[in-house]
Amino acid sequence: MKIEAAVVRKEGGTFGIEQLQLAEPKSDEVVVKIAGVGVCHTDLVCRDQYFPVPLPCVFGHEGSGVVEHVGSAVTRVKAGDHVVLSFSSCQRCPSCIAGKPAYCHQLYQHNFLGTRTDGSSAWSADGTVMHGHFFAQSSFGTYALASERNTVKVKQEAPLWLLGPLGCGVQTGAGAVINSLRPKAGSSLAVFGAGTVGLSAVMAARLCGCATIVAVDPIGSRRDLALELGATHVIDPKVENPVERIMALTQGGVMCSVECTGLPTVVRQAVESLTLTGICGIMGVSRLGTEMKLDMNSILFGRAVRGIIEGDSVPHEFIPRLIDLYLQGRFPFDKLVTPFPFTEIQRAVEASEQGQVIKAVLKMP
Repeated sequence: MKIEAAVVRKEGGTFGIEQLQLAEPKSDEVVVKIAGVGVCHTDLVCRDQYFPVPLPCVFGHEGSGVVEHVGSAVTRVKAGDHVVLSFSSCQRCPSCIAGKPAYCHQLYQHNFLGTRTDGSSAWSADGTVMHGHFFAQSSFGTYALASERNTVKVKQEAPLWLLGPLGCGVQTGAGAVINSLRPKAGSSLAVFGAGTVGLSAVMAARLCGCATIVAVDPIGSRRDLALELGATHVIDPKVENPVERIMALTQGGVMCSVECTGLPTVVRQAVESLTLTGICGIMGVSRLGTEMKLDMNSILFGRAVRGIIEGDSVPHEFIPRLIDLYLQGRFPFDKLVTPFPFTEIQRAVEASEQGQVIKAVLKMP
């Protein structure tokens, strides 16, 4: 079928909308007519080759839409279903079997190859094969091709165009708190970086009953939104030392911290803001090979650091739970979203990079 998709043809290049051909789905694949798709930091760092995803490529991995048709072996969804597209996994390795698909032993092969795992691609332009299958969806297009594994059926009551960010950024931040760190009611948590991931963590911390929720970000509008969404305190790191301020607020440090910037200096601040036996979850994406420095004695006194991918989520379970919370008014992630027409994808990308919006979502005509 003919589709329109945003293509990046060179490292750091623009997202240009082109007409492409999308092949028929294989037996375990699903064709989805996209209603909306979020612009995620991971799309941009892969455009910039932090990870060596081959170019030219169709990115996009926070898609939501309506199932158009399915392969012969698909049973989980059918034509007409509303779905959110998330990350893919092999479903067979020890991590997947243990219910931890975000740590799939073949996570890279299923999400970053630019092809199916067998090396084929469903995208082409004038007979020339294009790279796609980004996060097994490549949803920066009018249609996406996903696998049954990463296609999550959702309620039709929810506004479909809005739901795509639940597939990555929102579930990453919310899941880091709810699934990974699991703070006790009345405890304390600090969020470093109040973007989509960080503000989702703020909302989740409020759901968990944290008594002290600190958000650290240099952008005033994001600090204001953090307070609206549940933060009890905000810090401008350009004006105050976050570690010193958190220590003063909490009389010794927070029990949990989440680092959402990918900056080594901020990682250290997030760790040094912990109380004894506290835990820091790292979610920010950095270029391959980036290193960080920590005080070994700080870690020695019971503090812990762990990486968190996709909020330790099982998407088929967690995304519907977040939608229920949203419909109940308890998880207002829509306050993070600014819509853009799909035709203005480059403007949406630039607004995201310049900090003018938190989560740009491209709406299809």
